[in-house]
Amino acid sequence: MKMRFRNVYLLSIAGAIAFLILDFLLFFSFKAPAGPTARWFFPGIIISLILAGLHFGIDFMGELKRQKRIEEKFLDFVREMESAVKSGISIPSSVMQAAQKDYAELDPHLKKLANQVRIGIPIHKALTNFANDTANKVIKRSVAIVIEAELSGGDIEHVLESVTLSLTSINKVQEERKSAIFSQIIQGYIVYFVFIGIMLVLQVKLFPQLTKISSGGGSLFSGITGGASSSGSAGFDLDRIFFILVLIQGFFAGLMIGKFTENSLKKGIIHSVILVTVAALIVTTVKGGI
Repeated sequence: MKMRFRNVYLLSIAGAIAFLILDFLLFFSFKAPAGPTARWFFPGIIISLILAGLHFGIDFMGELKRQKRIEEKFLDFVREMESAVKSGISIPSSVMQAAQKDYAELDPHLKKLANQVRIGIPIHKALTNFANDTANKVIKRSVAIVIEAELSGGDIEHVLESVTLSLTSINKVQEERKSAIFSQIIQGYIVYFVFIGIMLVLQVKLFPQLTKISSGGGSLFSGITGGASSSGSAGFDLDRIFFILVLIQGFFAGLMIGKFTENSLKKGIIHSVILVTVAALIVTTVKGGI
């Protein structure tokens, strides 16, 4: 899958920078003591980061859907080639004949493939160029099988039939898996947000009470809080520690969701980015800081 940098990404980045500057102007003091002046300062930073990557994220998800549609149209194209080859037409002629139909997102690549074959470019080279242009793993693998079978003198009709059955089975399995994993993805998200809720209750409700008890001379909780507030006068900052724990948990939870449900760490990174971003926004909004 290939993505090109678009000018709209610069607009998103410029908008994010403008929002960040506004956030500093409204909610940050540069005079001593320098620091945030309102609870919305840190959420503003998170929102600016979201704005910076918003268009890229939309395009990335759109490209994933486009690649899925390309795979579906490629299956139709292979079926047309299989029918043409069964009728006794050669591979180059079957490619040009099958490419005449409408294949939506796959059309530009097929038109280029047909034109290359028409002007005399070897079919193996033309198919390889076609597969590389689509940047789709399923298409690259299928084209490689067809080329190897043709070069080795195998029954190309049988090979095309096998490729068609393989692609059909892959699509069927993916659809069944998609419906089965949706509930697992939702469960993974729910578990993570419950974890965030527990951590926030500990920070906002429980630890302030423990701090009051320990500062009042109670020895029972002095070991837990270190005789200091959760803001860290004892050499460590519990709030920061919990915030980092939430982000680490979100990152690895996303990877696990992607790996277990879709068997893809790349898809897991998408879930990780979503979980970490939403978690940071929730925590900074509720607490008014990190």
